[in-house]
Amino acid sequence: MSKVTDEIRAKAEFYQGDEICQAKSKELLTEMGLPNGLLPLHDIEECGYLRETGFVWLKQKASITHKFEQIDRLVTYGTEVTAYVEPGKIKKLTGVKAKEFLVWVTLTEFSVADPPTGKITFKSTTGLSRSFPVSAFEVEEHVKESVKENLEVNEAVQVQEV
Repeated sequence: MSKVTDEIRAKAEFYQGDEICQAKSKELLTEMGLPNGLLPLHDIEECGYLRETGFVWLKQKASITHKFEQIDRLVTYGTEVTAYVEPGKIKKLTGVKAKEFLVWVTLTEFSVADPPTGKITFKSTTGLSRSFPVSAFEVEEHVKESVKENLEVNEAVQVQEV
């Protein structure tokens, strides 16, 4: 059963569609001081953020498994991922599991060290925790070609006007 009710949707910043949800999820992670690649979801149908409580959700068409290459770890993301966010931390996380040895472990919290040490710590329901470099979860933003072309055209027009 979904934690996202119509009442929550009515109060929240709510978006539909993969492109806008991808952008908004990365924007929120960055705003909270977290690496922008923590939630590498695909085909996101909807996302939302209730600022007053910090509740956030993302719904995707199908669950996915993602490998974070730099740390050689598999993480699976369910069709609905929910959490409460605050600066430097995601807590009460649902819908995310990581493979530790041969067992899938449910993750409940991500936090970046304060003061910054360049490490992010993941905690599970079983009490296990692991720390990794924050850089392993950062992704470079790729500007779409059409956006790049528009920027180049605008720059050329501004140069000609001078």
